Amino acid sequence: MIRERLFDLRSRRTLRAVWGALFATATLAAGLAAGGCNSSLDRSASAAVSQAAAPTPVDTVQVVSRRLDMEIKLPGELQPYEEVRVFPRVSGFVKWIGVDRGSVVKQGQLIAVLEAPEIVAQKAEAQSKMLSAENQRIAGEARLAADESTYERLEVASKTPGVISDEELETAEKAAEADRARVVALRNTADAARANLRSAAEMESYLRITAPFDGIVTKRNVHPGALVGPGGGSGTQPSMLRIEQIAHLRLVVAIPEIYVAGVQKGTKVSFTVPAFPGRTFSGTVARIADSMDISTRTMPVEMDVWNPSGELHSGMFPEVLWPVHRAVPTLFVPQTAVGRSMDQSYVMRIRDGVAEQISVNTGGTVGDLTEVFGQLNAGDEVALHASDDLRPGTAAVAHPQTANAQAP
Repeated sequence: MIRERLFDLRSRRTLRAVWGALFATATLAAGLAAGGCNSSLDRSASAAVSQAAAPTPVDTVQVVSRRLDMEIKLPGELQPYEEVRVFPRVSGFVKWIGVDRGSVVKQGQLIAVLEAPEIVAQKAEAQSKMLSAENQRIAGEARLAADESTYERLEVASKTPGVISDEELETAEKAAEADRARVVALRNTADAARANLRSAAEMESYLRITAPFDGIVTKRNVHPGALVGPGGGSGTQPSMLRIEQIAHLRLVVAIPEIYVAGVQKGTKVSFTVPAFPGRTFSGTVARIADSMDISTRTMPVEMDVWNPSGELHSGMFPEVLWPVHRAVPTLFVPQTAVGRSMDQSYVMRIRDGVAEQISVNTGGTVGDLTEVFGQLNAGDEVALHASDDLRPGTAAVAHPQTANAQAP
């Protein structure tokens, strides 16, 4: 019995020792693991702090100031200097037409003749009335001369007492006065008849249609026998002909609002047309609208183009080399320095070791440089390449680039 108890006691002590050793080993392992994790976290935090503290290197260029002097390409349209749709002044039938599409005409040249019998009849009637009025005037003036002569003789005879009575002398005087009044009325009637005849003759002259200016016929709509009349552009009556002056053309160009400040009359401008590859033509700024088109934000400008040989044609769409000049120097940065977002354009300025986002408006482009307008000054350092990685407030160190990198 005693030996059995001793054996149980020793067994319990052995189990306690084993369990104690296992607990100590586990505790030590947990401590070592915890110590290792804390060391890793400390190293990561230290690395992050070091990274946040280091400024970002940024390639920069200086903002430069210079005068804008360049040429931009703008579309234009050639138009005739003068253009007219020919309508007759009176209604009639086309009797003869002597021109067709492409015919060259001179001012005052007869180009068509109309027939209108009623107008001819009106002139004949007016002429007849004028002749009748003239005859009546002549007869009235003759009677007036006779009555005045009679009165003068009676007046001389009345100076001898008893030869002519006072009643006879008074009757002769009244007759002469009535003749004078009648002659005045007849003269007025004759003048009116002559005016009516001139009007009828002018109406008849409208049957002969002449060219209003030197030009070329670009369209013909009628043929002999057609009934034509004064449409006046109402749209219901087609014109007989269309005549354009092409020896002198208008070149119309819409200038964008940003470039209108340098527009001046008398400026010589070059342009090209697809019909003559490799050739350059020129025109002179003659008329400026001085008003913006609110739908396109452009201002129409007209140039005079002399075309004596007729090489150029109305309706052509030239490419105009429009000169752009600034009266004062403006600021320029490389095109890569301008970033764009949904609502603005910007550059990243590096000042006092911090990146700043400056909103700008862009203008003309010369080589690799673009014109900018904003809160910038000449000599400011801006990032050479605008990107989303460089945000406002980021610590940055500028790495200025050489002048060659900025040259256009």
